Amino acid sequence: MPLALFALTLSAFAIGTTEFVIVGLVPTIAANLGVSLPSAGLLVSLYALGVAIGAPLLTALTARWPRKAVLLSLMALFIAGNLLAWQSPSYESLVLARILTGLAHGVFFSIGSTIATSLVTKDKEASAIAIMFTGLTVALVTGVPLGTWIGQEFGWRATFLVVSILGFIALIGSAFLIPSNLKQGKSATFKEQLQVLTHPRLLLVFAMTALGYAGSFVAFTYLAPILEQVSGFSSGAIGLVLLVYGVSVAIGNIWGGKLADKKGPVSALTTIFALLAVILAVFSFTATHPIAAVITVLIWGAFAFGNVPGLQVYVVQLAEKYTPKAVDVASGFNIAAFNIGIALGSIVGGKVVDSMQLTDTAWIGAIVVLFALALTRLSGSLDKRQSKSTLCTAN
Repeated sequence: MPLALFALTLSAFAIGTTEFVIVGLVPTIAANLGVSLPSAGLLVSLYALGVAIGAPLLTALTARWPRKAVLLSLMALFIAGNLLAWQSPSYESLVLARILTGLAHGVFFSIGSTIATSLVTKDKEASAIAIMFTGLTVALVTGVPLGTWIGQEFGWRATFLVVSILGFIALIGSAFLIPSNLKQGKSATFKEQLQVLTHPRLLLVFAMTALGYAGSFVAFTYLAPILEQVSGFSSGAIGLVLLVYGVSVAIGNIWGGKLADKKGPVSALTTIFALLAVILAVFSFTATHPIAAVITVLIWGAFAFGNVPGLQVYVVQLAEKYTPKAVDVASGFNIAAFNIGIALGSIVGGKVVDSMQLTDTAWIGAIVVLFALALTRLSGSLDKRQSKSTLCTAN
């Protein structure tokens, strides 16, 4: 694999760290800036909204730009956003910093796969994409707990400085290693993009994605304060628990992909959403017991992100059937749906924390996931009905 691919992987690692490290820093930021836990949790929502808006909008606006120029501009924006977070004197400036970095995140993963595949031969395209996305997985396993530890030991601003340095190294690597003559992909017309947002079957999958992640992030946004205030862990131990969660996420991602390949996306998603709802409900009770809480978080991680492959494969399959000229656009909107779900989940979690107990976020999240499960079963039944209709027409 070319060295340029590893520059993309480092970029993905830095971006993934910045997105999720805020979860471990919510109590620290709230205390330092004198804001409530829900206000600090809103930083997760605003970042996710920046991703959701940035992915489709900025991708469309930069469609005719050279791919390398877009990539370097995105990393420059990412570095600027994290430097602003490092120097943020107030909650308001930190909000602005999170939105800026979210905008960069959305477009990076939209064009990153295209750049990765252009760096290798046809028979290695899937491996190239997998290597790039490894940066995101490794960020959950190592970047988030390490960033949480740095924030707790040296102040939360130090975490964003370190991430800025990682982004700068990735920028330099991309500038020197990624070729300038990258193939320019053909962008979908506005009408073709509109079809993605108006087709009922695709909207159904986007809703499954959004609700599936909203349910998990109702509780995950406030995992650090739950572990600290309910489970009784010290602030220093939270990073270790997040490390356990990250390892589980990495395993769950691989397992979810194999399950989707073996049983099909709808069947795999049915299993994963059902088990995710169960484990979230269980966490409402195990959160008060340190050992049981860690075991529950370990299992939770596997199901929380195990649905990523199934959801992405499913939306591509349906897009190839219903909007074949805008498959990449559909995939990009599914990434936006993922982040809309994160935003909604953290907002709902904030409302719960405001008026109920921290542990109530878990069972309420489970209910939200059950809605995603219901939509999955509905979509599966529509698939079967479509298959029968096609078979009858053929006969």
